[in-house]
Amino acid sequence: MTSSGSRRSGRRASGTAGSADPPGARGGCQSRRPALLVRHHRGARLTPAGELLVARARRVLDELERARHELARLTGLSGGALRLGTFQTAGIQLLPPVLSAFRRAHPDVELSVADYEPPAGVAAVAAGEVDLALTHAYEPGGPAPLPASVAAEPVLVEELVLVTAPGHVLAGDSSRLPLTELAGQPLISMAPDHPPRQSVETALARAGATPSVLVATPGYALVCALVSAGLGVAVVPEMVARTAVTPVGTRLLEPGDLRRTISVVRRTDETAPAADAFRALLRGAFGRAHGSGVQGPT
Repeated sequence: MTSSGSRRSGRRASGTAGSADPPGARGGCQSRRPALLVRHHRGARLTPAGELLVARARRVLDELERARHELARLTGLSGGALRLGTFQTAGIQLLPPVLSAFRRAHPDVELSVADYEPPAGVAAVAAGEVDLALTHAYEPGGPAPLPASVAAEPVLVEELVLVTAPGHVLAGDSSRLPLTELAGQPLISMAPDHPPRQSVETALARAGATPSVLVATPGYALVCALVSAGLGVAVVPEMVARTAVTPVGTRLLEPGDLRRTISVVRRTDETAPAADAFRALLRGAFGRAHGSGVQGPT
């Protein structure tokens, strides 16, 4: 007779033996990865397996590229054109990185840029000469009335600041300068008859600043050059002061209610996916503009 303990031992032994893998069975069930490269003293070359994988990868990439173009066609961003209007400061300082980002995202859209001194860009959009235009308005004052077919979206607000010759007594303090301190100062007056600047020039005259040199047409580069040469002081947008080619001193003014608002203008009776995509990039880029007093729209 066989004892129950012997039977249990037998069952355990039998179960263990039945579940054991034969020698080399596990290794035999795993497939070996084929080599993709063969290295030699001159470098490396693809094996047949490597060449097969590269060919398949190229087909996948080609399919992805075709899908990108098909999606772009569905959203109106494959081919076609985007016509932009801008004024000088924005065209030099703000527009190039946005254009570069748009070109990377939508390489098939043809881009063109034209110069329009505000408020001429508004009329160009209304007339269909351009799809979008950058324009500006100053405070005090406000934007000019827009045609019914046009809407303006503010994208950047910046303060106007005092610029002086380097070492000027008014530029030697970090505190805000009361506007009344400009009384009696020789002023480089820029385009006092130009609609966007009229209210600013009026405010400076009211503060007692005395026009010394008149720059009859809009041109901040010339204004800053005259200031740098010691011919007078001027009040300009902070972006202009920060990027002036000629050396100038700067100082914030009190109260800080002299401002310039940059807006992008579009037609309201048309749907243009390329223009919408460009406006989205403008919001992001202008919102990241740095420097005190330069801010996104509130």
